[in-house]
Amino acid sequence: QVQLVESGGGLVQPGGSLRLSCAASGSIFSIGRMGWYRQAPGNERDLVAITTSGGSTSYGDSVKGRFTISRDNAKNTVYLQMNNLNPEDTAVYLCIADIWRLGGGRLDYWGPGTQVTVSS
Repeated sequence: QVQLVESGGGLVQPGGSLRLSCAASGSIFSIGRMGWYRQAPGNERDLVAITTSGGSTSYGDSVKGRFTISRDNAKNTVYLQMNNLNPEDTAVYLCIADIWRLGGGRLDYWGPGTQVTVSS
């Protein structure tokens, strides 16, 4: 019984900022990489950012310099700070986490997604 829940999405004007969070809960032994993907209508699901358990980060080209991923291992939470948003950032943002379960086994888990809309 592992689940991810995203929060922080919503409507923002161009040039604005949002901070997304994703908290993992349940029968968790440990968490490896965590990250964010996004998908807009007619588009593929694209990598936004990932972070390893040690804090290393990687970003998709379209968000470099504008978005920052971070994590709080004590809270099993990953964050995405999004600055200078533009309409092309409009998408459903999905959280992913590589999780070892207490009962054994390792799986990628996905959150249900949170909508980010950038519009005037």
